[in-house]
Amino acid sequence: MAYFDAASAAPLHSVARQALLASLDEGWADPARLYREGRRARMLLDAAREAAAEAVGCRPDELTFTPSGTRAVHTGIAGALAGRRRAGRHLIVSAVEHSSVLHSAEAHEAAGGSVSRVTVDRAGVVDPAGYAGALRPDTALACLQSANHEVGTEQPVAAVAELCREAGVPLLVDAAQSLGWGPVEGDWSLLTASAHKWGGPSGVGLLVVRKGVRFAVQGPGDERESGRAPGFENLPAIVAAAASLRAVRAEAAAEAARLRELTERIRARVPRLVPDVEVVGDPVRRLPGVVTFSCLYVDGEALLHELDRAGFSVSSGSSCTSSTLTPSHVLRAMGVLSEGNVRVSLPMGAAEEDVERFLEVLPGAVAAVREKLGAPTAAVAREEDVLVVDSLGKRCPIPVIELARVIGDVPVGGLVRVLSDDEAARLDIPAWCEMRGQQYVGEEPAEHGTAYVVRRTS
Repeated sequence: MAYFDAASAAPLHSVARQALLASLDEGWADPARLYREGRRARMLLDAAREAAAEAVGCRPDELTFTPSGTRAVHTGIAGALAGRRRAGRHLIVSAVEHSSVLHSAEAHEAAGGSVSRVTVDRAGVVDPAGYAGALRPDTALACLQSANHEVGTEQPVAAVAELCREAGVPLLVDAAQSLGWGPVEGDWSLLTASAHKWGGPSGVGLLVVRKGVRFAVQGPGDERESGRAPGFENLPAIVAAAASLRAVRAEAAAEAARLRELTERIRARVPRLVPDVEVVGDPVRRLPGVVTFSCLYVDGEALLHELDRAGFSVSSGSSCTSSTLTPSHVLRAMGVLSEGNVRVSLPMGAAEEDVERFLEVLPGAVAAVREKLGAPTAAVAREEDVLVVDSLGKRCPIPVIELARVIGDVPVGGLVRVLSDDEAARLDIPAWCEMRGQQYVGEEPAEHGTAYVVRRTS
């Protein structure tokens, strides 16, 4: 089985396993106690903090270990907003942030705060000017991920950090996806990360708050971890997380070059091997091991099952899954095709032969899904000179399949009106038009659902 979902969770690094087992014997005592066992545990905790701080590029006393990356994000955002409450209650985030950031933003809005969401281009990149335009006198905090978790696009953190610094606004960087590859550039103020993204154990996050940043811990106080992560430290996991971060950093340069070559191979060959595919994300400024593409006329969940049976573990941001009927917020913000979406994220040490085998298997897997799905006969009617396709009650990718089947039935310049009540159609029909060289006219109100109007141009 080839595991290609490292962006969700990387396999436990061998160094992490060794450190975890060793610290189970040596680090079980309370590091706050003064007796011998407690002092030994405190030494392990201090050493882990120093190692992690060195990798981040901060002072040890600026770094807190939290129970997860999500908890680090929630604590960081809440504390920074509370610390700057006198400045205002305005928060800035990008439209493609991790859900933990967006959930914090929603909670802030529900509590009476205001949020600006900066848009991205089709490659998933924010324009620093978007942050500059969103900054206001009452802005308390800005957030920006270092690299996107779904499509691998790296963000211009240094440029945004400089703009925020000039405005006197702290910038929180979610570095979960990138920290294993290197420190985050720029004059950021807060940083969060999660150990299971770089091969450490799950249940360990990092929260860094630079000296001078106003920060007010929310919730009941605690004497541990500067009050920012209450409760007894999971010392064995913390030691393993720090040890594995140091280990992956030592391997990062060589491994990044190797994985970039493998993902470039996937990016270049998938569109040649599989018809009607859109490779998404920035082609240059991207994480080493992540490549994402979407396949027209494919049910994303069915394709993942097909690849799983063939021996490949991949993930998807497709709207065609049992867990959601809407596209991922990242793909939606980018305006790219969402149906049949596949994210391949290679772990360190991924074998070249597994990538080659994936490229051999993929065309057949996509073809099998398309064949099983078929192209159902569309309910077609004529309204004057407009061809109407009734796809009400049908889910992704059926509306697009039915559009593709009938577009040739209208003359060049003619219109097709697709009726759909699937939210994914709002994204996928315009994306299909761009891929196939047809003109997307827009959407119109309908008695049921929405009418998406397409003009045949070729």
